Amino acid sequence: MTTVLYYLPPSPPCRSVLLLAKMIGVELELKTLNVMEGEQLKPDFVELNPQHCIPTLDDHGLVLWESRVILSYLVSAYGKDENLYPKDFRSRAIVDQRLHFDLGTLYQRVVDYYFPTIQLGAHLDQTKKAKLAEALGWFEAMLKQYQWSAANHFTIADIALCVTVSQIEAFQFDLLPYPRVRAWLQKCKDELQGHGYKEINETGAETLAGLFRSKLKQ
Repeated sequence: MTTVLYYLPPSPPCRSVLLLAKMIGVELELKTLNVMEGEQLKPDFVELNPQHCIPTLDDHGLVLWESRVILSYLVSAYGKDENLYPKDFRSRAIVDQRLHFDLGTLYQRVVDYYFPTIQLGAHLDQTKKAKLAEALGWFEAMLKQYQWSAANHFTIADIALCVTVSQIEAFQFDLLPYPRVRAWLQKCKDELQGHGYKEINETGAETLAGLFRSKLKQ
């Protein structure tokens, strides 16, 4: 049996899992699900994951979805660098907080602002743009505390947040008001460069941004 990841290459949550797997040396059997065409609704996949979302990981019968949970599981099960997800409960709590901030606030506001256009061709909502700017401001303030997003070393929170912020950058959202975010993002790119950053994340981000721009022209 192998560790299987059901995914779609341009999907930001899927890209974060791929980056971590590359970083820690986990071999994944990749199975593409084109959610734009409803492949996630096929009965065999719904049986595996009733929520029928991606990424979904099947690690020898342990089935997980929600990318941030997959990140914490993979690094706990297969990672050799404890810095990526500290065992100290106080340090881990900060990493978890940043992961939850990404899931529930920053990435959610990216979805709220951009995905109605990507999926439905809807006009951009300036109120939602302001909400995204607000979340970036909060992240800018968080970066005062540590050298990275959750600690003075690189963690899985940086992977998740890097994918989100790099997608915002690819969408050409103005990051000029957030100097700490821009400096941190460059550090993340440098850190991940040897772990497939260009082919996994940069390519996926540009693909999604290209789809967004094509819908804007319609």
